[in-house]
Amino acid sequence: MRAQPFPPEMEIQEEDYFDYYYDEPGSEPGSIIIDPEALPTHINLIEYNPIKAYKKSDIQPKDCQSCLNNDLVSWADIQGLGSEKILREIAEVFRLHPLILEDVVNVPQRPKLEDCQNQLLIILHCIKPNSNEMGFTSEQISLVLGKNYLLTFQEDAIDDFSKLRDRIKNNQGKVRNLGADYLAYLILDTLIDNYFPVLEDYGERIELLEDLIVADPTQKTLKEIYNIRRELLALRRSIWPLRNLFNQLTREENELISKEVYIYFRDCYYHTIQILDILETYRELASSLMDVLMSSMSNKMNEVVTLLTIISSIFIPLTFIAGIYGMNFEFMPELEWHWGYFLCLLLMLSIALLMLFFFWQRGWFKFYFSKKTKW
Repeated sequence: MRAQPFPPEMEIQEEDYFDYYYDEPGSEPGSIIIDPEALPTHINLIEYNPIKAYKKSDIQPKDCQSCLNNDLVSWADIQGLGSEKILREIAEVFRLHPLILEDVVNVPQRPKLEDCQNQLLIILHCIKPNSNEMGFTSEQISLVLGKNYLLTFQEDAIDDFSKLRDRIKNNQGKVRNLGADYLAYLILDTLIDNYFPVLEDYGERIELLEDLIVADPTQKTLKEIYNIRRELLALRRSIWPLRNLFNQLTREENELISKEVYIYFRDCYYHTIQILDILETYRELASSLMDVLMSSMSNKMNEVVTLLTIISSIFIPLTFIAGIYGMNFEFMPELEWHWGYFLCLLLMLSIALLMLFFFWQRGWFKFYFSKKTKW
C-alpha cells in the first residue's frame, strides 16, 4: 500500500501538468530552444542480431554513422537534451527532418505520431509515481523509427529500459530475432505499463479519502480532492491522445512495421483503452467525493444541531420554573416554605432526568455513543 495519511498542511499542488510547449508567434519552423536546466546529452548505442549483440556507451554522433549501412538492428538512446551541437549532429547523421528535431527538443509536446521521410516519429510521456510526494512525474520520450534503427530521446539520464537492455544482452524472448519495429513496441509497451502503478496509487488515495470524509471531513480533505481532480485531468490529457496514436499505428500500413509486429501494437492499443476506462472511473469517483464531503459535513452539522436542541429543550422548562420563582412577588406561599428551595431543585432535576430518558428512548443519543464519532 503506497497511500499514506495526508500531511498536516495539505496545499493544492502547482505542478506544470497542463503546460505544453508552443512556438512563439512568428518564429521560424524547425527552430529549437534548449532549456538552460536540461541535462548534457549522452549517446548509448546497442547493436544486435540473432547471433551477437554489443553496446557502446557515451559515443559521439559520428560513431552512429554505421547504423545506416549495416545489417544489425541499432538502438541509439540519447539521454539529456541540453547539448544543441550534439543534437544537431545526430539529426544530420540520421537525416532527421527539422520539424522532428523541433518536437523532440522543445518539450513537452502533445503525444502524437508523425510519418515523414521514411521515418516514424512517436512522442509520448513516461509517467511514474512520485517517490517523495503524492502525484506523479512526467517525462517526454520521443522515438524515431527507421529501417534498421531506432532512436530514443529522453529528458533525463535515468535508465527506464534497463530490463529491456538485459533482455537484448541475454537474448531473451523475440527481441533479437525481430527488427527495430519490435524494439519500438517493447519500449512503448514498457511506457504504457508504467501507467498502471500510478493509477493504482490514485485508487488507494480515493479509498483513503472516502474513509476520511465519512469519519472526519476537514479543509485538508477538500484540498486533497482538488489535487486529485487536477492530477487525474492531467493524466487524461497525457493518455487520451495515445488512443488515436495507436489506432492510427495499427490501421495505417507502413513499410517500417512488419505484419508480424502489427498485432503487438494492437495490444498496446487495448492496454490504452483499459487505462482510459480505469482513469474515467477514478475521475467520476473523485468528482463524487465532493458530494460525499458536503453530505458528511451536513450530517456533522446536524449532529451539532441535535445536541444543541437537546440542551435547549432541557433548559426551557427549568428556565420557566426559575423565572416564576424569581419574580419576587410578596404573596407567593412557596417562598415561605422551609423545604421550598430544595423541593424546587428536586423538581427541576426530575424534569431534566425525565426529558433525558425520553430523548434516549427516541434514539437521539445514538450518534454520541458511537466509537467512530469524534468531537
